[in-house]
Amino acid sequence: MSANRWLLGAAFAVGMAAPIMAQDAAIPDLEEAKAQIVAQDAALFDAAFEGCDPKALEGLLTVNYRMLHDLGGLVAQNRAGFVGMLSQQCAARAPGGPNAGYKNRRQLVPGSRVITPLGQWGMLERGWHTFHEWRGDDIGWVQTGGARYIHVWRWMPDETQFRLEESISVDHG
Repeated sequence: MSANRWLLGAAFAVGMAAPIMAQDAAIPDLEEAKAQIVAQDAALFDAAFEGCDPKALEGLLTVNYRMLHDLGGLVAQNRAGFVGMLSQQCAARAPGGPNAGYKNRRQLVPGSRVITPLGQWGMLERGWHTFHEWRGDDIGWVQTGGARYIHVWRWMPDETQFRLEESISVDHG
């Protein structure tokens, strides 16, 4: 690559990055951003598992949210699809449903969470979690599996919060 072409490319990249950075300048400092991601993550999994509250997910996910899964592939193409899928699962757990009384939970593996910036655009969260099912008073909670997760959190400057843009769930076992 010639020096002139390289300089032109570098100037273009810098010129393109400047408006994006200015637009998203309100992203919180790293510690505050991490605290918000930890809280959003807890709310996300409570709504999806123990709380079984699909409507609570709407405030946590971007409209274009998608979920990729090593066993199921593209399991959600957008927020509406994901919320709809969870709504069906929660209805099945309700009294009279085919899975009435079913309970499950997700637990973060202590010390596994890593949160790093994605420039001024958002944050990347990675970690390991385990899944558990309630097997009744005699048995209690039983671990049924685990996986690695990767979450892409997008900063929403107009809302001064992060929303989940993408989830990747892999290495299930």
